[in-house]
Amino acid sequence: MKPSWLLFRLLSCWGVLLMAVAADDKAQAPRVLAHYMPWYATKDFRGEWGWHWTMNQFDPDTLDAEGARKAATHDPPLIGLYDSGDPAVLECQVLQMKLAGIDGVIIDWYGTRDFYDYAMVHGNTRALVPFLEKAGLSFAICYEDQSIGKMVEGGSLDAGDAASHARDVLGWVEKNWFSRDSYLRHRSRPVLITFGPQYFRPEAWEGIVQGLTSDPWLFALPHLSREFGADGPFGWPPVHGGNRVEPEQWREALNRLYQRSKKGEAVMGIAFPGYEDIYEEAGLHESYGHIDHRDGNTLKETLDLALENRSPLIQIATWNDYGEGTMIEPTKSRGYQYLEEIQSRFGSRFSPQDLRLPSRLLALRRTATEKSAPSLDAIAEFLFQGETRQAEQALTAIEKGD
Repeated sequence: MKPSWLLFRLLSCWGVLLMAVAADDKAQAPRVLAHYMPWYATKDFRGEWGWHWTMNQFDPDTLDAEGARKAATHDPPLIGLYDSGDPAVLECQVLQMKLAGIDGVIIDWYGTRDFYDYAMVHGNTRALVPFLEKAGLSFAICYEDQSIGKMVEGGSLDAGDAASHARDVLGWVEKNWFSRDSYLRHRSRPVLITFGPQYFRPEAWEGIVQGLTSDPWLFALPHLSREFGADGPFGWPPVHGGNRVEPEQWREALNRLYQRSKKGEAVMGIAFPGYEDIYEEAGLHESYGHIDHRDGNTLKETLDLALENRSPLIQIATWNDYGEGTMIEPTKSRGYQYLEEIQSRFGSRFSPQDLRLPSRLLALRRTATEKSAPSLDAIAEFLFQGETRQAEQALTAIEKGD
């Protein structure tokens, strides 16, 4: 065999090996998911301000000293107070996630019943899913079973019908969402998260989930997951008792969580930027506690812990819980800091400047005319396809009036 041919064979084998390693690394890479709240309502879109902007205490029609609308948050969204059913907003948020390298969302969901704002949340969730699918992102449901207790207390549901109602609700999820290609799966099973369970006892909950034929992979809160027979726990910012939680305390809590993965449990990792709720200022109850953002270092370190412990799924808490101050969505005071960190950390092929394109598109959509709408639709298509240079050029042309 000639030396040149031997060298060619060796290089070819090395190339195949490198491709195999790269494919394996990609398969082993964690799925990064943002916990998403679909519960905001605005007067201009829906006719009245929703509770999550007002908490019966703040009036968004009133401006603060800086000219911003007063709302139930310490740090309002950079795009302004928004409605979670507004297609232009959903488009903007999903594109920001895509360009940041986020793989999908876990949607906080309360069922289908028309009680409180549950029907609105359900409708907003259904509106969000097509945008996620267009962007190639996944989604999963975090079912708040405490909604059952609220309906029982409010007289909308008889306690004796609670379990059957929950079976019907999760049956709807299985039929309409588990079957979608975009629905998140772990080890080939659809992922279902429950923030609890808080209302049902273990025996009742077992009967509810056994009615699901798709055998979902169930994640529950750490202190409840074993009792309720879940497949594993998911993490959450460990605030408690209104206390200030120092870094060494939340690190200890997260290390305890990740130790469980070494004992055979599948642990959904957690990353968060901080915690600063507004419940006390809103007059609802005492604050749950406080975790300092530390100029972005809290998010960096919680991401580090999740990655070091090889969590297959990492939930970022949250995309947009403004009441609890855990949002990574661009805000007035922190801008794109958190999305830039995620973009850098997970090797997104897009640039920090690209992250600004969806909000520029949203600003134009808010003043769009029937004549300009097709051009904006074309820009959105560029962004969904990841063609950011073409999108930026088209945006600049419209902004300049060309």
